[in-house]
Amino acid sequence: MARTLRLAVAQSTVPEDPTDRGALRAAGREIRALMAEAADAGARLVQFPEGAITYPSKHVMAAGPDGELAPADWSRAAWDVLREEAESIAALAGKLRLWTAFGSIHPLTPPNRPHNSLFIVSDRGELVARYDKRFLSHTEVSYLYTPGREPVVFEVDGIRIGCALCVEANFPPLFAEYERLDVDCVLLSVMVDDAPRARIAQAYGTLYSYWLGYSIPAQFSTTVPSGIVAPGGRWLAQCPADGQPAVAVADINLDSTDPDIDVALRYARPWRRSAQNGLYDDRRVTGDPRSDTHTAF
Repeated sequence: MARTLRLAVAQSTVPEDPTDRGALRAAGREIRALMAEAADAGARLVQFPEGAITYPSKHVMAAGPDGELAPADWSRAAWDVLREEAESIAALAGKLRLWTAFGSIHPLTPPNRPHNSLFIVSDRGELVARYDKRFLSHTEVSYLYTPGREPVVFEVDGIRIGCALCVEANFPPLFAEYERLDVDCVLLSVMVDDAPRARIAQAYGTLYSYWLGYSIPAQFSTTVPSGIVAPGGRWLAQCPADGQPAVAVADINLDSTDPDIDVALRYARPWRRSAQNGLYDDRRVTGDPRSDTHTAF
């Protein structure tokens, strides 16, 4: 049986004002249009950016009367619209038989601040997982959000997939953790106009020999567009770098005969694991340490 999953990675227009009901509705419509495009391309899973329905700007939600930052007043957010748009996305996922991962905010009981989350909806239209961003920026943790606690791994057609959000790219232990959890792919959804973040995604593909979905807002795509990184670090597919909504599609194939993917999966990843698990323990110098001084030639 083939072990293949067709992944679509989207770049959608991300609004930054959760009080703007019209912008939230427009974001939902655009997400659903891109879902249909992904389904037409044969995708089984589509990934959207961090905060795809909304990524609240600190200047909108955490601005004090004199312009200084202050704790956000989340009662101002249009929570009813956010819920309705999320439900409409889930309903379409079921209709299209398309797994869908999209970012938004998740409310907690006041006075707790919300989570910044990635929602995972199955091809039956059911919310099956929610990844809550664990490592927040200084502004996020000080004024906006509650950090999450746990990694999230879900399976689609036997392919194991992990989740990460934006600034978490700067925390290698999270990506090493997903390697230990034996994922085949990590979805890294971001809300940042930052070329180095994409290079970091490629580096994790090289270091841990898994696929990465890298999803960025359409408005930032002229710097680096959304795309899919192969084990070994090569871009398999990318959206146009034109600032417009789009999807890029590539196959996660665990039995790939592509030379660099095959080397990464069959050789590099197993060797790295064995090297870390005692491969060299019985080959190190033993005996009188004076015979191995570092100050003699």
